[in-house]
Amino acid sequence: MINRSFSISLFLIVKAIVLFNFLILFSFNLIAQPSNLKTQIYIENYAQEAIRQMILYKIPASVTLAQAIYESSSGVSELAKRSNNHFGIKCHVGWEGDTVLKSDDQLNECFRKYNTVEESFDDHSLFLISRPRYSNLFKLGIKDYKGWCHGLKKAGYATFSKYGSALIRIIEENKLNKLNTYQYLNQKTFIRTSREILPQISSTKSSITYSIKNKPNE
Repeated sequence: MINRSFSISLFLIVKAIVLFNFLILFSFNLIAQPSNLKTQIYIENYAQEAIRQMILYKIPASVTLAQAIYESSSGVSELAKRSNNHFGIKCHVGWEGDTVLKSDDQLNECFRKYNTVEESFDDHSLFLISRPRYSNLFKLGIKDYKGWCHGLKKAGYATFSKYGSALIRIIEENKLNKLNTYQYLNQKTFIRTSREILPQISSTKSSITYSIKNKPNE
């Protein structure tokens, strides 16, 4: 009788463990699926903007979009929602636009704030082209997204040690490298009606200020 009771108890315990593990896996899938869905929606919303930046500044669209996805958590991070800052760009010397404080590597760091997400994409491109430490990236081919991703980490864009690998994973999981072969890359640039952020580089390398002016359709 005792052995039978022990066997039943053991069976119930094993069954409970199996059920518990199943529930964990099921819950994980429920959590992961919306995250992937958010990424797909983000790509649909901003792929064209990333291509536009590639046409204007020769930065691979796949890299731009992967950075935006990573830095903004597909547009739902606190910084993205509060300031339209989708690239985690801090104020740095010379920034004269709006700002927002957020703790990152240090407490209450200064981050740039934009009126629109598109302004964040504009400023990201200008941030890269206006700083000498990123100049070697522009010697790479437009399809060399791996070189760009590792190069951004090497140039100090982020402190995360596997930043380049994280970007590459986003690109390859979502097949973003296809954006780098966009058919209009070598054709006339399309311009949206918006406000464009224009760099004003002073004689000192560390001082870069930005102004915003309206730009018409062409």
